[in-house]
Amino acid sequence: MTPSKDTVLCMSLAGRPGTFGVRFHNHLYQQLGLDYYYKAMTTADLPAAIAGIRALGIRGCAVSMPFKEACMALVDELDPSAAAIESVNTLVNTAGRLKAYNTDYLAVRQLLVEHALDLAQTFAVRGSGGMAKAVASAFRDAGFANGTIVARNEKAGRQLAGQCGYGWQAELGSLRPALLVNVTPIGMTGGPEADQLAFAAEAIAAAQTVFDVVAMPARTPLIQQAEAMGKPVITGLEVIALQALEQFVLYTGVRPTAEQVAAAVAYARAT
Repeated sequence: MTPSKDTVLCMSLAGRPGTFGVRFHNHLYQQLGLDYYYKAMTTADLPAAIAGIRALGIRGCAVSMPFKEACMALVDELDPSAAAIESVNTLVNTAGRLKAYNTDYLAVRQLLVEHALDLAQTFAVRGSGGMAKAVASAFRDAGFANGTIVARNEKAGRQLAGQCGYGWQAELGSLRPALLVNVTPIGMTGGPEADQLAFAAEAIAAAQTVFDVVAMPARTPLIQQAEAMGKPVITGLEVIALQALEQFVLYTGVRPTAEQVAAAVAYARAT
């Protein structure tokens, strides 16, 4: 569909913009005959960017690192999914009024059910930023009680651990939890630690399941190492697909079929 003066605009804001959301959303817009267009962007002036979304009538905006927490003070309303964990990943603009959501949280909750993880098993979440809040809160609300937040930022790490009722450690050390969860940029394409493991090989070998929230690449060094050791994995691609679907529904009011979503994910992953 050729964009026109009536085309509804949606966008994303990220420190390192990717192509998955652009290709996922635009593919579904085209397949469903919706007069929408999606564009990935970054900014060095978050307040001005949020004001632009409001003033220009941009319908929706996906929010990624490092803006998930900073944009909270710039919106008009927080959905419970964002307010409860003090982290935002989605903005919806209705007649100039911005409401913030967190579809990351919703995606992780769904994945915990889909992968039938044992609520009694121990786990460690590495990270303490906005996405880590969504992940740790999803684990807490799903009923996981035996968790540790691993974060070098002691203030943020202890705060997140306290909010969720978990322990805190600066490093994993000798801890060997059954489930390892990476919620840091380690292993992310284009980052300074793109080739590194988020956890030591010894910890991966001792784990039962490995979960990496990083979506680019789809198979991070951590996921590759876990697969080589025969461990079940949960990938960032699963997270990004589910959260993008919920964003799509919030922006358009339309819920695609499972087949349409699968086709959009395949298209988004293609180079």
